Amino acid sequence: MTLSSHLQELRRKHQALSDKVEEAQRTPATDGLHIAELKKQKLKLKEQIERLSQP
Repeated sequence: MTLSSHLQELRRKHQALSDKVEEAQRTPATDGLHIAELKKQKLKLKEQIERLSQP
């Protein structure tokens, strides 16, 4: 897997998590800890994307 395709996959996963967070926040029955865990995963992906994007 090339760096470019790896970054593209990480961005896709980040967007999918973003969508899940938004959906969970709109659902009143969703546990706050679940939302926090999704946000934590999203942040880890963002940091990984930023690290790999640096020259």
